[in-house]
Amino acid sequence: MEESGFHMLLYKNRVVITGGTGRFAKSLKKIKTRYNVYFPSKTQLNIQKEKSILRYLKKKKPKYLIHLAGLSRPMSIHDKDIAKSINLNIIGTANIVKMCEKMKVKLIYFSSSYVYPGKKGNYKEEEPLLPINSYAWSKLGGECSVRLYKNSLIVRASMTEKPFIHKSAFSDFLTNFIFHDEIAPEVFKILNLKGIINFGGKSQSVFKFVKKYNPKIKKISYKKIFGNSYPSNTTMNMTKFKKFLKKDKKI
Repeated sequence: MEESGFHMLLYKNRVVITGGTGRFAKSLKKIKTRYNVYFPSKTQLNIQKEKSILRYLKKKKPKYLIHLAGLSRPMSIHDKDIAKSINLNIIGTANIVKMCEKMKVKLIYFSSSYVYPGKKGNYKEEEPLLPINSYAWSKLGGECSVRLYKNSLIVRASMTEKPFIHKSAFSDFLTNFIFHDEIAPEVFKILNLKGIINFGGKSQSVFKFVKKYNPKIKKISYKKIFGNSYPSNTTMNMTKFKKFLKKDKKI
């Protein structure tokens, strides 16, 4: 019984993270946590193959799976190669959902703030969605399958890597950017939440966000490039996230 109880405790402490070679996963690898965290390679866990996912989950028996794997940049790839976008971000996520449901694993799916319409900003989790580009549509496609699985959490994130890779930044595109390494510690605090949560930093222009860390960043206009009709305010209401973090500190 004691050995059985030990193994049960061990499994409850296990977290599998897909997309282990990605930018955000690299930040998560640096976090010291009480969880036993696994970052399977594509050969160990291929999101396009249900049997591969199931085999790995049966082997590791995790309590949680954080789904980061998929296709992101360049954004234009989602217009040029829609088959790849669909296979990885929509079908791949659906495969993950099905296998998590089969193995009764809690699923945490990382979506994007770009699923919001981007017109007025300050979007709450329950507001209507209208993705601003093809990448966001692919992430919303993933969300649809996740919503069918009740033991899940959808994280609508607004993050970027440090240092900021571009030489210029939009002064009229508003978002909730925060650097991966700054928000990575919060991921392991939200594992037991369910539903949907906005996840990011302060609402501000991309230029203002970057200027704080890089005084030499050049200012460019988003509207001059894309036009006034193109969505330029994807800011999210962070009340739910802030309340949770405040509550977490008291525990």
